[in-house]
Amino acid sequence: MEFSIQLSADYPDKSYGGDRVYADMLAQAVLADRLGFDAVSVTEHHLINCLMMPAPLQFAVKIAAMTTRIKIMTSIVVLPLHDMRTYAGEVVATDIFTDGRLMLGVGRGAFRYEMERLGVPMEETQARFNESLAVLQALLSEEEVSWGGEFYKFDPITIMPRPVRAGGPQMMMAVLNPEGIYHCTKRGFHIQTTPLSGNHQLLLDQVDAFNRAKAEMDEAGRELTLSLSRVGFVTRDQADRQKKAEAAHRYYSRFDNVFTGPGLVDNGMVRELPRQQSAEELAESLLIGSPQEITDKLAPYAELGIDRVILNPNFGCDAQETLDAIQCFAEEVMPHFTSRPATEAAE
Repeated sequence: MEFSIQLSADYPDKSYGGDRVYADMLAQAVLADRLGFDAVSVTEHHLINCLMMPAPLQFAVKIAAMTTRIKIMTSIVVLPLHDMRTYAGEVVATDIFTDGRLMLGVGRGAFRYEMERLGVPMEETQARFNESLAVLQALLSEEEVSWGGEFYKFDPITIMPRPVRAGGPQMMMAVLNPEGIYHCTKRGFHIQTTPLSGNHQLLLDQVDAFNRAKAEMDEAGRELTLSLSRVGFVTRDQADRQKKAEAAHRYYSRFDNVFTGPGLVDNGMVRELPRQQSAEELAESLLIGSPQEITDKLAPYAELGIDRVILNPNFGCDAQETLDAIQCFAEEVMPHFTSRPATEAAE
């Protein structure tokens, strides 16, 4: 089982400054590269301070310039917000600038607040995504592509430069619904998913859907991978665990507001709304605790055959504490699950 660090920007205090937020994320990427993590991942979100990253491909290029080997995943880019005729070229350029380390995770968009303020009705996101994905794949795979669909109509074009890798960079699909996971896997996509703040049965159903599809594909599905995103943090003691649980609870009170809630945002700042789940209940469902507690929680993931865990420690904690937690995770948790040594820390 491999591990990634999600470089999602939580920005609960405007006075901290976006420049400092992104500098913190870059420091995490550099450390993860040294410590033997398989990948870092970057979100795409606009107009809000939760998961704030309006330029994921640009950030991927910056990360590549400051690291040497780590993969750079988008988790995810929101295709309905882009014009595939120009975006396909940006993807190719990013793949070149990152020396082939780009893993393109794509999705439809989940936050009504940002989608509709950027001109994409939520009810249209699935149809727009489906057509955008088809256009993107065609432009990355073929020359002189023309289109006559619902959202795209254009005469023959060839994006330049042509992809270095046939069909462009490795593509991953972000999907939560088990049935959707099954069908996306059958189409040949790597999968990114999450049970969010709990619901172990949903996780089991997600993994089962992926495994069923792979089994039915035989050799064609052998290389496909399942990545699972989880909020987590290695804590020093019980008091620190409680502190991080409360920070995660505040983070989810913002996240839920724009994901499933009313989308109440004030000057870019997502409001914290009450949650039925307590901070302690939330901590139990997430990867928050001592190295041994997290190791015990990860063991069932390894037994289920999950290929990669994307750990998100970015939910409003101190920057240095976050770096320390990443290092502790690499040195005391990762060796139980991966043959990749946490060697580079000492180099």
